[in-house]
Amino acid sequence: MSKLVLYRKYRPGNFSDIIGQEHVVKTIKNAIEGDNISHAYLFCGPRGTGKTTMARLLAKAVNCEDDSDPEPCNKCESCKSIIEGSAVDLIEIDAASHRGIDEIRELREGIRFSPNSLKYKVYIIDESHQLTTGAANALLKTLEEAPEHVIFVLATTEPQKMIPTIISRCQRFDFRKITLDEIVQKLEIILKKEKVKSDKRALEIIATAAGGSFRDAESLLDQILTFTDEELKEDDVKELLGLVEAECLYKFVTLLVEKKRFEAVKYLEELYKKGINLDEFQGSLLEYLRQLLILSISKADLSDKESAVVSGLRVSFTDKEMSNLKILAEKVDDKQVVKMIESFLKAGKIMDYSPIPQLPIEIAIVDITTS
Repeated sequence: MSKLVLYRKYRPGNFSDIIGQEHVVKTIKNAIEGDNISHAYLFCGPRGTGKTTMARLLAKAVNCEDDSDPEPCNKCESCKSIIEGSAVDLIEIDAASHRGIDEIRELREGIRFSPNSLKYKVYIIDESHQLTTGAANALLKTLEEAPEHVIFVLATTEPQKMIPTIISRCQRFDFRKITLDEIVQKLEIILKKEKVKSDKRALEIIATAAGGSFRDAESLLDQILTFTDEELKEDDVKELLGLVEAECLYKFVTLLVEKKRFEAVKYLEELYKKGINLDEFQGSLLEYLRQLLILSISKADLSDKESAVVSGLRVSFTDKEMSNLKILAEKVDDKQVVKMIESFLKAGKIMDYSPIPQLPIEIAIVDITTS
């Protein structure tokens, strides 16, 4: 195994390597091919969906010495300097730690000078919504007066916190969460290159745990491979990620549905004594109840795969687990499920402050089973 972490080792080198953001890739490639580059871009979307990676690819593509293709060649001096991190004309700023007006004033001074070796100076400002009001207004003025040799790429997970005038000066692209299938397919490619065997179910669990973030999926895979570099198995993945078995959730929710208050409290105590993480249990339980709510509302005969896509569950269900969930959906109505969800949400808010770890969940059990 290489010492490089996976998300760096397998960072996309071309637009064609990007997954899940085809709409962004197509538009940017068309702009490069048509020599219609904007002076400012705004990349919005959840964390780990490829915003900064796309920004670096854009920087490579517009500065690539081979203009026969909108894809960067990765062979010319410009591409190599960006890949190696030695390109002084590619400036990356983390607005979370450099958010003041002084940093933006320094930036404004820098853009006046022509690029040292590249065609364009490219400024990537990550988490740009964290700029102070003064810094944001200074950046606005900079965007309005930007010289032709400068390109700005602003990346943010919270565009609603940015001032509208900055947004209006940029070409905006919204990045979407990566689907479970897309993450699994990419992880399969990585494992093939790493010469590690794996069953698909193990990868589905990693993908759902990542919550639509491919970077998180790579980080989880990296973590798991430090424990096993021969074969990824479902049980090992569940254990290493601390995920709660769907069978435990089914049994627990069944006790709640059947109003078996004491049995539910006793079962929770058994799980706690076995070493289960109660925060993880509460989170997995809410996800399980969310799926139950979807089934209760729709009354549809959803397949395992469709269900995972619809709900974004943390644990992918087997046929048996899905069958159990459908049994529960027949026993409860949506109002009952909503009450359970609300009770466990309340429990989650006070768990960190409770002197007895399981007490908030026990209170929720009593609340739910009280007619």
